[in-house]
Amino acid sequence: MSDAIIKKAGEIIANNTVTDGTYTGQSCVLSLIDSEGYPAATVLTASQSDGIKRIWFCTGLDSEKVKKIRKNNKASVCFSAAEYGITLVGEIEIITDEVFKKDMWYPSLEGHFPKGATDPQYCVLQFTTKRYSLFVDCQEIKGGV
Repeated sequence: MSDAIIKKAGEIIANNTVTDGTYTGQSCVLSLIDSEGYPAATVLTASQSDGIKRIWFCTGLDSEKVKKIRKNNKASVCFSAAEYGITLVGEIEIITDEVFKKDMWYPSLEGHFPKGATDPQYCVLQFTTKRYSLFVDCQEIKGGV
């Protein structure tokens, strides 16, 4: 049972990421710790995912998200709708590797980063799940990855 819920949660996350390089308007909530030690949530689009294990986001190196991550890399990601609630807790890191940035690039980022995937301000955030709380198909499970 739990494997099926974990698999379905991963599919839900994948359906809420940028699909084939096209922004679909889907978003999730990323919570980080602010400079005063409080949780601070922001809504953004997930670029890609690997089930519930990892989720990638594209942002700018000068963003508030990056500033918070540099001080504290603990994070939580939440995807929710009437039929599911997926909460992941883990750690997030900033990736500036050029090859990785190109792999994560999608066309609607051009409005934010005019130099494309090689824009020096463009970076990728990699969230890695440590534990989860999943409510899918009217079933709830919690666990660690």
